[in-house]
Amino acid sequence: MKQLAVILCLCLLGCQKTKSKSAPKSKDKTTTVSKNEFAAFDELFKKNPSYVAKNFDFPVGKPNAKGYYNAQKFTENNHLGEDWNGRGGGNSDLGDAVYAIGNGYVNFAENLGGGWGNVIRIVHQYNGNYYESLYAHCDTIMVKKGTFVSKGMQIGTIGNADGAYYAHLHLEIRDDIFMEIGGGYSTNTNGFLNPTTFIKSNSN
Repeated sequence: MKQLAVILCLCLLGCQKTKSKSAPKSKDKTTTVSKNEFAAFDELFKKNPSYVAKNFDFPVGKPNAKGYYNAQKFTENNHLGEDWNGRGGGNSDLGDAVYAIGNGYVNFAENLGGGWGNVIRIVHQYNGNYYESLYAHCDTIMVKKGTFVSKGMQIGTIGNADGAYYAHLHLEIRDDIFMEIGGGYSTNTNGFLNPTTFIKSNSN
């Protein structure tokens, strides 16, 4: 009996150690969605075909990010997007224009506070597939949820999330348009695309 008790204790301790080392559940995992959820967007773009995306440009210094640099690249430090800064550094780009990377539908536009600040999320229908572009830390939002935008249209300005950082634009591109906002960083990149690679591969 003593041996059995010792074995049970060791098993319990082993389970506790394994549990403590497991990674926390991430909110940026891909989601399972029904055809009905896509159907709503299918209908939107069917009724507004001029807003179906044809190609994409960079969201700053349009069309090719002239005057800006990618300060933190996709997957660098587990980064799920790209951080675009003006070449002057610091807050020199605070208030600079942020543009829609392509035609699309504004699915979210509000201040989330914390490290996100003002966030804009645009859904793009492109070549029969759906993508989402996310623009974070904006100083101002110039579009409303439920409206359509054209490529190159100004949607906001570069901000610093109410002083949380030096001014920059955090850009994400997702091929899972139903994910939650997430945390901006993760080892799990499912549903996220390299923004620069995507834009360059699908530009004019």
